[in-house]
Amino acid sequence: MCSAAACQRQRRTEYHRQKLATDAEYADVVRDSQRKWRESHTDYQRQYRQENPAAVEQNRQKQHRRDRKRRVRRLVKNNVALDLKHCAAEVWLVGPAAGDLDKNNLALSQLLIFQPVTEIPVAQAAS
Repeated sequence: MCSAAACQRQRRTEYHRQKLATDAEYADVVRDSQRKWRESHTDYQRQYRQENPAAVEQNRQKQHRRDRKRRVRRLVKNNVALDLKHCAAEVWLVGPAAGDLDKNNLALSQLLIFQPVTEIPVAQAAS
């Protein structure tokens, strides 16, 4: 066994997780202890947010990502929308969540419209 502080911390964490999952009485004691701490430190969250605006913003961005993922998960195999196959426009789903949208006909998205590039003849460009 490794005696480094990081290894010991990891072992304690794993023991704690396993104990919470398998020992109902231990889990009750932990919840009660956490509840008592929250009751005696009622302004901790508010104070932490005031002192750490970068953490607040990071949490806000992560929550937006979690919300987006949750919406995408609900869209899987959703087929109650118009049939895009008969639309004259091409639809490209681009982005990290596009793979999760297979078998979907309806999805909220940001739309990018690309026009085909045509070359201007040299004679017109000079005039």
